[in-house]
Amino acid sequence: MKAPLLKYKLVIKFILTFLLVYVALSLGYKFYLQFSNGSLYYPDYITHLVAVQCQDVLQTLGYQVEMIPHDSEPSIKVILNGVYISRIIEGCNAFSVIILFISFIVAFASDFKTTIIYMLLGSVLIYVVNLIRIVIINLGLYYYPEYESILHEIIFPVIIYGMMFLLWVFWVNRFSKIKHVNA
Repeated sequence: MKAPLLKYKLVIKFILTFLLVYVALSLGYKFYLQFSNGSLYYPDYITHLVAVQCQDVLQTLGYQVEMIPHDSEPSIKVILNGVYISRIIEGCNAFSVIILFISFIVAFASDFKTTIIYMLLGSVLIYVVNLIRIVIINLGLYYYPEYESILHEIIFPVIIYGMMFLLWVFWVNRFSKIKHVNA
């Protein structure tokens, strides 16, 4: 009979690795936000970049777009064809989702090179899907403002978290070193 801790060694290793990476990256991101003064890139560089890129996509689609710093909170107002549609806040930049994604991948790590490449490609994919998500939600709010609650609180979180979940499943089934263990 195996000792109880040895029986659950993989589970304990996964949980500890996941938590360590998640806490370390979250603290690093918290410090980044704390020391990001927003003077050049408001409210912070990553959120500013997401807003600019969303503006570029919407303009490419033929919309007149203005991204205006909010005067009373750290966010950016999205003005689409002269109509105030939404605001982009720090939580819209998908960085917290990317931290969660990376933490899981490291906890189920494969060889170093494969793990790094998958983390980078997965993070880029999550970032791009998030940009598309923000563009679509703003168009949805522009054309169907009565569905704001459903669009923002249900459909669009499913898109970003669903993408992350699919990437996790693909990682575990295709690349992870964790093999099925008989109980």
